[in-house]
Amino acid sequence: MTLDPVHVDGIARLATRVTERVDETDHSELVDRAWSEFLDPLYVDGEPVLEPLDSVQRHKVPVEDVALEPSPFDTQHGLDAGTINPTTFKNGLVLDVSQAAMAAVPSDIELHRARTIVMTVHTNDPSVDVHDPDWRLDDEGYARRRVLHAPRVDRYEQTVVHALALYLAESEHALDQAEVVDDLLVLDGPIYPTGLLKWGERDPELRRLLTDEEQPRDVVANYLELVETFVEREVPLVGFVKNSAAKGITRTLRGKLGAPWVDDAAFFRRVLERVDADGTPKTDALTFTNWFRSRVGTDGMLAGDSPAVECERALDATAYEVTFFVVYDPRDDLVYRIEAPHAFTADPELRAALTGHVLSEIAGERGPPLAVGKADELARIDREGKRTLRRRIEREFDTDQRRTYDDKRWTAVEGML
Repeated sequence: MTLDPVHVDGIARLATRVTERVDETDHSELVDRAWSEFLDPLYVDGEPVLEPLDSVQRHKVPVEDVALEPSPFDTQHGLDAGTINPTTFKNGLVLDVSQAAMAAVPSDIELHRARTIVMTVHTNDPSVDVHDPDWRLDDEGYARRRVLHAPRVDRYEQTVVHALALYLAESEHALDQAEVVDDLLVLDGPIYPTGLLKWGERDPELRRLLTDEEQPRDVVANYLELVETFVEREVPLVGFVKNSAAKGITRTLRGKLGAPWVDDAAFFRRVLERVDADGTPKTDALTFTNWFRSRVGTDGMLAGDSPAVECERALDATAYEVTFFVVYDPRDDLVYRIEAPHAFTADPELRAALTGHVLSEIAGERGPPLAVGKADELARIDREGKRTLRRRIEREFDTDQRRTYDDKRWTAVEGML
């Protein structure tokens, strides 16, 4: 049943009461002050955690012009991983399955066929051991697969299996295919396993897993090795973050000047938006920030000489540090965060080349770079694929997926569509 018009009107009146108490002029003044006074650098406890690689600047470039700019990289590769989402079964098993794929521009059919597939399983039954340390080959050698037994936890089972499956598949596939990348690799997402690193902020049990258990440390080590591999090959590596949930900057600014923005993306949107005199958004240009070197939030967990996760390193600690810049596309009112290891962005010429390429791709594709979009299509497991996989797993385990009332409700809704 939908809401009656009288209820819609009542809710709208509630919203009016809220907006009457929000002063957009104050927010505009706050964002200008935060941008001009607090980011060069941004301090926490007297230590700089965010600083510009050159100077704090806002830039704009006409959409039509930058879309026609040739890429400085003759070839580009994109990489993504998709999952079936964590699934709980009646026999107590909780699992997720992830497949990773790499795409090339221009296309490479054999590369597109390659897959890395990881099934991560959690069980509290001590008699069950599903761990398989060896990779097995399928599809005439184009696909690698393995099973990972997740560390036992009393809570967050779904969080654990999802992060381990997703990031192990992604990092292993990137390392396995690294030699085919000649000019540029773009990850669909951040350059490090942010979802796993956030364990350190969420709960003591998850924090213990991150620092003490072998599987999470191995995943983090893969991403550090990925940086080392591409630095050695002198091929840049970047991450294209479509939906950044980072809050480190706004959390810090909130303590300094009462920042009202819910997350960093909301802050940078206000920094980068352009409007006419009557308040109408201008959509003729992409706007973007300078590059920043970041040790805010999860960015700082692998930085410095005392990282939160201990792994062997072959490079100077600063080479692994996260750097990023932010792009705002007013055509869709979307904010993108582009990351790269400091090992690459320390070079001003390479930094400019990466910036130009990303801007041209966003303008031309009206979204993520083409290589990322193709990788996303290859790695994505659609709804029907998820259902098929779950049914097959049910037969193999001789058990059923544990259902909740939400499953019943949403199945009924889908049947009506």
